[in-house]
Formats: sequence, C-alpha cells, structure tokens
Amino acid sequence: MTGWERAQAVGIVMLATLAGIGALYVGRTFFVPVALALLLNALLRPLVRGLERLRVSTVVGAAMVSLGLLGALVVGGFASVNPVRAWLNQLPGSFEAAGHKLAPARESLEQVSQATHALGERSGAPPAAPAPPTVPPFLVQFFGTTATLVAGLTEVLLLLYLLLASGDLFLRKLVEVLPMFRDKRTAVEVTEQVQQAVTQYIVTTLVINVGQGVVVGFALWGLGMHSPWLWGGLTVILEFIPYLGATGMIILLTAAAFSQFDPIGHILLVPGTYLVIAALQNNLVSPLVYGQRLKLNPVAVLAGVLFWWLLWGVAGAFLAVPFFATLKILADHVESLTPIATFLGE
Repeated sequence: MTGWERAQAVGIVMLATLAGIGALYVGRTFFVPVALALLLNALLRPLVRGLERLRVSTVVGAAMVSLGLLGALVVGGFASVNPVRAWLNQLPGSFEAAGHKLAPARESLEQVSQATHALGERSGAPPAAPAPPTVPPFLVQFFGTTATLVAGLTEVLLLLYLLLASGDLFLRKLVEVLPMFRDKRTAVEVTEQVQQAVTQYIVTTLVINVGQGVVVGFALWGLGMHSPWLWGGLTVILEFIPYLGATGMIILLTAAAFSQFDPIGHILLVPGTYLVIAALQNNLVSPLVYGQRLKLNPVAVLAGVLFWWLLWGVAGAFLAVPFFATLKILADHVESLTPIATFLGE
C-alpha cells in the first residue's frame, strides 16, 4: 500500500468515525433506550433462566421479571417522590443562601475587578442586576421532565420484555450469519463473557454504592444535615456515574450545607466528609471487591465517561463503563483490535 493509499484509508476511517458519532448523537432518542434495554437484559437474563429451570416458560418468565422491575420502580418512586420534591424546592434557596454567605468574598473580588477596569476606559452603563438563583443545568439534565422520564421508561421496559422473551434468539441469529466455525465459537464466548461481566459490574457496584450510601447517611446524620437518608439514596444512584456522580454530590452537599449552617468550618465539613468517604471507597473498597474483574484504564474510563456524557447525557455516563468492558472483551478476542484491548486494560 502506497503512502497516498494509506492516507486515503486513514481519512475514510476518520470520516466514518465522525459520521458514526454524529449518528449516535442525532439518534440518541432511539439508541439510548436500546442500550439501556440491552444492559438490563444482560443483568436480568439469569433470572429468566432460573425460572426456566423451574419449568416456567420463557415468555411468562420474561413477563414476571419485567413486571417485578416495574413494581420495584413504582414503589421506589412513590416512596421518594415527596422527599425529592421537597429537596428540589429547597435547591434554589440553598444556592441563594450560599451566594449571600459568599458575598464578602465576591465583593472583594469585585473590588479587585473594578480597580482593574478603572485603569482602562470607564463605562457609563449601570451594573447589571444579579440574576435570581436557579437550579443548576446539570440537575435539569439529570431529572428531566416527568413526561420524558415516563416515556423513556416505558420504551426501555417494552424493549427489555421483548429481549427477555426472545431468549437466546439474538445470539443464535448472530451465530448463523457468521461464516466460519471459529467466528461462531468466538461470538458465543464473547456474548457469554459480556453478560457475565456486565452482571458482575452492576451487582457489585450496587452493593458497594448501598454500603457507601449507608455510611454517608450516618455521617450526615451525625453532622446534623436535614434528610440524611435522602442524601444516602442519592449517593447510591449518582455513584453509578464514575467521577461525575461524586462531583455532583459534593456540589449539592456544599450548597445544602451553606443553607443550613453558619460556621464555615461546619459547612466545609459536610462535603469534606463525603469526599473522604468516596476516596476510601474508590481506593480501598472497590479494588478489594472488584479484584481482577473489570480492570480498566482509569484515564480511559474518565475520558469515556465525559465523552458519553456529552453524547447521551446522564444515560451515556451511566453506560460508559459497561460499554468499555464490552469493547475490551471483544478486543481481547479479535486480533486486529489488540491495541484497543491494551489501551483499555489497566
């Protein structure tokens, strides 16, 4: 292959990659529910197989599992709707109180800024009035609207039921279209390993997050925070998003502490306590529990989480780690993808 042909090939690959990213972004309303349904299918498939061993048909077992998941979501939603609503109503006031308590520092910065501007041209325009406090945009993106949430949840549950009810149809069709026997065997191995890795990741992460949520709840209760168990539940949810979830919790806890406490030491102790708990969990508990499973390059994970956050929002950040785990398993079995496996490995 000549240098010109090699450059053409690289250009085609780059254009195809950009086109794929654009398609994923434009079609996110279609791809996100499908990706979430595939993730839940890998997680809940063992339950359907367990019911099959009890002589329950696949269709009935899929319906039972899907309805059980729906029931759990409904019960959890009704149990948390009032505390979450009260917390969201208090958020603007929390950020306003934080702004008032930080006013002296802001005034000092403004004096420095005014002194700097005084060296240049003076402007006769009156200073703009401060905008009223609003809920941060990332919270709006996280919670969204009720209609959007219900519609997306309905689509995911419907797709999940169809995937569970179809059994191993997708795997059988994939094996049928592959031309070589070696490829068929690899497809079966990769699919089984992906399902196992995703299940282990979700279950293990859930157990770790629940433990961290309990510790956070007790710690915030000891510090006198309002609704400490709501913060513990939010920890369980947000910690599924690597790095960004902990960052969001620290921001929210800081705002809530500013609205509730006056001493600056007590205020900083609230997010500082969460930071210590999260650091211990990430550096001691997680490596011990995960062991050699799902060993991924942390830099690649952070870059991937940010990329999928920008592409698909919160759902993308949640799906980033399972996606990279799937990609690494696939790259381990495909010789041409060995560089990707090396890069994603720890």
